[in-house]
Amino acid sequence: MVEFRLPKQAKLVKTDDFSSVFNLRKRIANKHLVMRYRPSDNKGARLGLIVAKKTAKLAVQRNYMRRVLRELFRLNQHQLPAVDLVIQVQKVFTKPDFLEIKQAFESLCKKL
Repeated sequence: MVEFRLPKQAKLVKTDDFSSVFNLRKRIANKHLVMRYRPSDNKGARLGLIVAKKTAKLAVQRNYMRRVLRELFRLNQHQLPAVDLVIQVQKVFTKPDFLEIKQAFESLCKKL
């Protein structure tokens, strides 16, 4: 049986991992997302997400945004170099904005 889920090795979990990405200060952004990155020694790309309460008050909205970004990363991870990514949401998005977010994510990935 083939699994299509995002493996644990592809997630940034520890505070030290996030801090190392923030300390390097390399970032690219558009009006919806800010992508901070750092070259990694791992085989593939790893993802960390930040969706603040200041951006979206309701947990339902924050969880939706995390789910969408995680899925976009999962679908595009084979095209990314070996980097640690921390994606921060700048502006709330909902289901009607999906195509716009997908294009924004893919354009940021191309800039990497």
